[in-house]
Amino acid sequence: MNGTGTGTAAPSETELAELRAAVRGFLAAKSDEHAVRTAMGSERGHDEKVWRQMADQLGLQALIVPVEHRGDGLGLVELGVVLEEMGEALLPSPFLSTVVLAATAVVASGDVATAERLLPAIAAGTLTATLAVPDHAGSWDVGAGLRVTATGGRTGAVLDGIAPIVLDGATADVVLVVADGPDGPALHVIDGDAPGLARTPLRTLDPTRRMARLDLDGVHAEPVGDPASLPAVLDRVLDVATAALAAEQVGGARACLAASARYATERMQFGRPIGTFQAVKHKCADMFTRVQVADAAAREAARAVDGIEGAPAAGIAAAVAHSVCSEAFMAVAAENIQVHGGIGFTWEHPAHLYYRRAKASQLLFGGPAVYHERLLTRVGV
Repeated sequence: MNGTGTGTAAPSETELAELRAAVRGFLAAKSDEHAVRTAMGSERGHDEKVWRQMADQLGLQALIVPVEHRGDGLGLVELGVVLEEMGEALLPSPFLSTVVLAATAVVASGDVATAERLLPAIAAGTLTATLAVPDHAGSWDVGAGLRVTATGGRTGAVLDGIAPIVLDGATADVVLVVADGPDGPALHVIDGDAPGLARTPLRTLDPTRRMARLDLDGVHAEPVGDPASLPAVLDRVLDVATAALAAEQVGGARACLAASARYATERMQFGRPIGTFQAVKHKCADMFTRVQVADAAAREAARAVDGIEGAPAAGIAAAVAHSVCSEAFMAVAAENIQVHGGIGFTWEHPAHLYYRRAKASQLLFGGPAVYHERLLTRVGV
């Protein structure tokens, strides 16, 4: 299944279960709480050895890379399973920036030369990448003006400006940048160590997901694709990215629910488990309901983005999933802390890490006001 057409067949539940089991087993061994804390405190923010093993042992980076570029050519349904498990394990990794954002942008651009240069290396796990859309509003609206400009050069373009918040921007081997040029906004690719590029890691709420500020001063760049197709490229990237993020958020929310349920049966108060008290029961029941609704929204978005027969329009389904899953993860992560009581607020307990991831994910593509507006636009309001 290529995940890019219409009317494609969905993968079987057996295939998805096998994929889930393989990824879950890998992450259980490679991304326990100790490993997460070690990675988030490291210089790069992730374990490079684990990144390579993800490619060598499971081929995860190749999942949605087209077959002609040495990938598996699968879709968001399969990728959603992987991201759900990553979200549950809270894996620190450049997977979202590299495989979801950058690879999707390259494929959608239709630029064969750039695809041949980047995609096989991404699939092999030997190259990391990211995408910067430095608009003034932080909402991926290139019509509102961009903070990076491109001028013509003898061997490509020259970029100047600021990209204030870029996912994995400090460590990516290559960066795709949307810049305002003579022919309007266009996509460009630059090397991560290009002369004139200054990358400043940012201290953010979520230590498991790195952000950086990029300052570009006469940075040489190669144009990617046709500027006229940029709006369609960014629409495709947003649909894929928000659907993928929704799956990750479901995984994180499910981990919070499991932790709360486990603690409610183990923590004793007044001679009985706290899970027998009505207030805690209500919290857990509400968490369960939110997770189930979010899971349904994320799965439908993945089917829609893959163009599976009977699925709704991709833009609408992805926007709905982004809204529903962002709110669900935030609510469940907050309730998880409440169920755990005082211990849930401490640095030593992982509950706050899920809360931080939930909040950062909610704001990743513009925040509630932006994604609600995006949903209204998708439905034609």
